[in-house]
Amino acid sequence: MSKTYAGARLRRLREERRLSQAELARILAISPSYLNQMEHDARPLTVPVLLRLTEAFGVDPGFFSERDTSRLLADLREALANEVAEARVSASDLAELAARTPAVAEVLVDLGRRNQALAERLAQAGDGRGLDDSTLPRSPHEEIREFFYRRQNYLHDTDLAAEELARVIGIRPGEVLRALAAHLADKHGVRLASDSDRLHHYDPAGRVLHLSSRLRPGQQAFRMATQLALLEYDDELSRLASEDYERDSATWSLARIGVANYFAAGLVLPYRAFHTAAEEYRYDIERLTDRFGLGHETVCHRLSTLQRPRLRGVPFSFVRVDRAGNMSKRQSATGFHFSRAGGTCPLWNVYEAFAAPGRIHVQIAAMPDGQRYLWTARAITRQRGGWGEPGKTFAIGLGCEIRHAGRLVYSDGLDLDNASAATRIGMGCRICERLDCPQRAVPPLGRPLAIDEKSTTFVPYPVIGGPD
Repeated sequence: MSKTYAGARLRRLREERRLSQAELARILAISPSYLNQMEHDARPLTVPVLLRLTEAFGVDPGFFSERDTSRLLADLREALANEVAEARVSASDLAELAARTPAVAEVLVDLGRRNQALAERLAQAGDGRGLDDSTLPRSPHEEIREFFYRRQNYLHDTDLAAEELARVIGIRPGEVLRALAAHLADKHGVRLASDSDRLHHYDPAGRVLHLSSRLRPGQQAFRMATQLALLEYDDELSRLASEDYERDSATWSLARIGVANYFAAGLVLPYRAFHTAAEEYRYDIERLTDRFGLGHETVCHRLSTLQRPRLRGVPFSFVRVDRAGNMSKRQSATGFHFSRAGGTCPLWNVYEAFAAPGRIHVQIAAMPDGQRYLWTARAITRQRGGWGEPGKTFAIGLGCEIRHAGRLVYSDGLDLDNASAATRIGMGCRICERLDCPQRAVPPLGRPLAIDEKSTTFVPYPVIGGPD
């Protein structure tokens, strides 16, 4: 068994709990000097200490493993791609930085992204296009994706509050609409009307929640639950949004909506009941949609949030993309890295799903660092209802690390131990390390091209020192 050195993460865990070394040493039943040695990587974390940490703080033992740095390492490599290409810093340096001082690594990631955004804005100014709002580093919606990404798509207090409200008002499969309507009316004096030309609209003066008649029952329930969150959880929505954003800004308001939507999912799909069903059905998405009467996307997104301490589900990554590769949703409770530059990988099965909508596609995918994931993907289409009216089609992807794949019904019949059978994907062509990929759409960032008038290669963009 390999030794685990995770002093920086242990120290950060202690500081987040505002504990002194003596206090944590007492909790772990070890001496302060022994704890000090572990925090400075002079001694490894032992199994008994890991078990006590898990019991005392509800953290998964994997929190201290090398694997937990993979997402941060990928962010570093993307943000500092030019520095790596120019040999100013090595990949091993970044790996050590991510493992030993993750807080410093996160600051460098943020600075690297700002530098890239500034360079792009200056380039546009040099081309005569000027600077406008479209050149800002991130939109408010992108900021909200980062809000949940940083929290690994789990809000503990919000989830507990939603589950408690579900218990109080009697949320059960098949009775959700009735229970929500009764609670809105009895406690808040809110009545429902199916006459909105939008998906929903709340009139606070008249205490009327207007819903579109085109909404399916599950969609109606979700919007009713979101309105309940805004009515009953208002102060907490503001507190959570204010942790990251300036009050009353556009991003702050979007964060409130995002947390309200999270609360709504926890209300219509209460944690313990949903977790129990997910484990019983081996995460069979179609059986879960039938059981709870909600759509494929809603169930997949809820599956990606099952990270309650001592009652964890499979840690999933969740993504929603369109045919053009635009990623409108991405959340992750795993180390899977979503690229912020250069699009996503065309070999990823989320794009295969568009060829056969309505069917779940399964893929074992391997990232350049060797990590393998089991991905399910399905294309879904939403129509406004009338003939000739435009609809929208997305692919919904749900993936987990291969070590959890055996818990999923989708792993049946697959050779999970055969690494060579995995599809080799990357984080997007611009930063992908797979120099021999025939599907590459753009040259790799920071690598000089090997241009030869007398020959061509199977690799679209051969680089000096790379494969032919």
